[in-house]
Amino acid sequence: MQLFSRSRYRVNGRVVARVLGAVLLGVTGYQLGVWLTNTVNAPVGYELAAAVVCAILGVVVGLLFAPQLTIVPFNLARRRLASMAVGELVAVAVGLLLGLIVGALLTFPLRALPGFLGAVTPILAAFAVCYITITIFVLRHRELAEYVTERRFLGGAPRKAQQPTAARFLLDTSSIIDGRIADVTATGFLSGSLIVPHFVLAELQSIADSADALRRGRGRRGLDILSQLQSDQNVQVEILDASRDNGVDVDSALVLIAREHSYPIITNDYNLNKVAALQGVKVLNVNELARAVKTIHLPGEDLIVRVIQEGKEFNQGVGYLADGTMVVVENGRRHINNDVDVTVTRVLQTVAGRMIFAHPNNDSAQSHR
Repeated sequence: MQLFSRSRYRVNGRVVARVLGAVLLGVTGYQLGVWLTNTVNAPVGYELAAAVVCAILGVVVGLLFAPQLTIVPFNLARRRLASMAVGELVAVAVGLLLGLIVGALLTFPLRALPGFLGAVTPILAAFAVCYITITIFVLRHRELAEYVTERRFLGGAPRKAQQPTAARFLLDTSSIIDGRIADVTATGFLSGSLIVPHFVLAELQSIADSADALRRGRGRRGLDILSQLQSDQNVQVEILDASRDNGVDVDSALVLIAREHSYPIITNDYNLNKVAALQGVKVLNVNELARAVKTIHLPGEDLIVRVIQEGKEFNQGVGYLADGTMVVVENGRRHINNDVDVTVTRVLQTVAGRMIFAHPNNDSAQSHR
């Protein structure tokens, strides 16, 4: 019954908009027809006909397009205002007020223009000035708020710098399941608050309840990582009571929250990384961090590597360092399953990661079993 009543209310709202639009545009069309006939000095007999025709056109336009001209823009504006931060709303209000003041001041000289220009130009100037002032205040509202709070505009001395607040980071599902974020926080390199939106937690729970054993294991691992983070003294885990609209995916909802509150996003999702960066959101990629902290080996350095398999080329062996870096050992095929002293010959950086090419220090030397 509730759903039916809401649907009926929505239909009635559109009917009311069509009726009001038809009445208003019909009256406007009638007045426009009278004005046109008087302007062009049409014969007296044509005045009523032109007024009736314009009134009928106004009624038709009102019946057909009134909801698109009223309800649709209103709903768009309502959703936009609901998603804006408080600072942006204040910036819009201040910019609109300043634009109206400047537009009113411009009205006096612009009304002196002859004829039609004197009637239309003040309105267009007011819209243009309001748009410019609102845009400036929204884009620079953070700097303006800081400028006002520090009272620089009064010529006073800036306030003493406050202690920096704790950093806040948004966690996405992939970074939680990955688990390396718990190791990073445990070292103390990352401190502050880790924000987990409620819809991310719901997605983790959905993965943990999956019928697929692999997905179920990944979801349970993510929940275990969250419990581990909650017990970490270096960070504080906060569950953000935020929901996402129907049809909006988790990544888009995360980016929206990050934009509203200026939170960086911690992730290892390549697509989310690119989408967030394009929208001006700071992204901390766990994979990029892992690549950045890998030990750099230069040609000529000596290593001990365990050869575990054959390489692609003839007589090659392949091993891995503790950080996962691949080491290709020339003439290393016979050393499979042995630890070998090698010397780095060259280092190759690829899209997949860093590769090291090396050769045994002495092909006749013994391997470390």
